Amino acid sequence: MPTGLWIALAAVVIALAFGAYRALTDGRFRGTHEVRGVAGGADAAATEPAVAERTVWDDVVAAVPDAQLGERATFVQFSSAFCAPCRATRRALSEVVELVPGVVHLEVDAEHHLDLVRRLDVLRTPTTLVLDASGREATRAAGAPRKETVLATLGSVVGD
Repeated sequence: MPTGLWIALAAVVIALAFGAYRALTDGRFRGTHEVRGVAGGADAAATEPAVAERTVWDDVVAAVPDAQLGERATFVQFSSAFCAPCRATRRALSEVVELVPGVVHLEVDAEHHLDLVRRLDVLRTPTTLVLDASGREATRAAGAPRKETVLATLGSVVGD
């Protein structure tokens, strides 16, 4: 087999492997992690009491002053202007907000709030953070989550 054919075959295999990886991970909610100086998990309060007082919500409000925290939970969606999956995520989150009382959806333009994006380690759009009633990050998803996944995740966050 000529060398060019081997290279083309390797490129196709790598592309298929990457596509399979993205299909498995895109839009899946994962456990949260500690974000530079912000309490990220339930055990953060036990390990760093001074940091535990600051929440992700404090950073969001500093960047978007008119933002409102939901009584039960808040979706903070980071989007960009020409992002098709961002529109699908907006639609799914809006439908969930209509179904579940006390939940708020806030969309943040990542391009206009780069300092917040960097602070919260948002690597791509859409990224959705699910904050609990106190403004702490409960979980996050990179990519466009399905409505069913959002509802299941929200149920575990609000305790229903």
